[in-house]
Amino acid sequence: MKEALLYEKAEGLRVKCGLCPHECLIPDTKKGICGVRQNWGGVLYSNVYGRVAARNIDPIEKKPLFHFHPASSSYSIATVGCNLRCMHCQNFDISQYPKHHEDIPGIEMTPGQVAADAAENNCASIAYTYTEPTIFFEFALDCAMAAKEQGIKNVFVSNGFTARTAVEMISPYLDAINIDLKGDEDFYKKVEGARLGPVLDSISLYKGLGIWVEVTTLVIPGYNDSDDFLNWAAGFINSVDPAIPWHVTGFYPAYQMPDVTPTPMSTLRRAREIGLKSGLKYVYTGNLPGDDGENTRCSSCRELLIERKGFFIKEINLKSGRCPSCGQLLDGVGLP
Repeated sequence: MKEALLYEKAEGLRVKCGLCPHECLIPDTKKGICGVRQNWGGVLYSNVYGRVAARNIDPIEKKPLFHFHPASSSYSIATVGCNLRCMHCQNFDISQYPKHHEDIPGIEMTPGQVAADAAENNCASIAYTYTEPTIFFEFALDCAMAAKEQGIKNVFVSNGFTARTAVEMISPYLDAINIDLKGDEDFYKKVEGARLGPVLDSISLYKGLGIWVEVTTLVIPGYNDSDDFLNWAAGFINSVDPAIPWHVTGFYPAYQMPDVTPTPMSTLRRAREIGLKSGLKYVYTGNLPGDDGENTRCSSCRELLIERKGFFIKEINLKSGRCPSCGQLLDGVGLP
């Protein structure tokens, strides 16, 4: 265990965690909502520091990050735990693990080992992903610092339900983030166990701090697929920056939503059109391999700039980051 960051002592050996907007007030020996931050004698500890439960080398496009060092590899790690309870979670076996078990699974790794392993595997970045990186914040922060020393980038794949102080603390070491914008306020309350406002604040804050931001919405039939919601979501992203890529991704039955039908192809294409009509420059359909909505086109002349199939790039058609036809600069980081 490692003493946690971002908490304060309270009356009667209780502690108040300040890592995320839940602001859990935790009695002695108890855990917060995430299941991995525990109070022992008035001191808050992270039970998952250095306990890597998932580790893979992924294409950066899988995060999904389409405008950040395209075609590069990302060393992807996670611990168990999460500060939300998404009913549709595809990684529930690790995200919800601490809520059903007492042990903390995973292999022991130091931040230096994580950075060295990423370097040895020629990964341009380390991705803190699969579960919510906020809940293993101390380990992610130390890994990010070690990565920076070796010239390796750091990316979060996050639900965005993070306290402002945590965002500001990680920002000097973070290069890119994909944040889920899951639904409206009612959706967050019923399906996620959270609130919408802090997520919107995080999207704006990360962008304002100079971190490359992309946003993903998993479109679930009957829950967040209405024109009203999609128009609102596109409008919000546009109000922050029209150059933020928006990924509208297809749902498949999972976890506590086994009977919800998969997202129709027509719904994702409708969502993409809504995003583009709202003024967003880049809107992508996810979980539709081979669909033109996976490709990056010039926001000015619509020339095909990056052709994809699934998470893999087939062709990049850029000249010093610009469209070869009209010279328009493609928004992004690390573009060829």
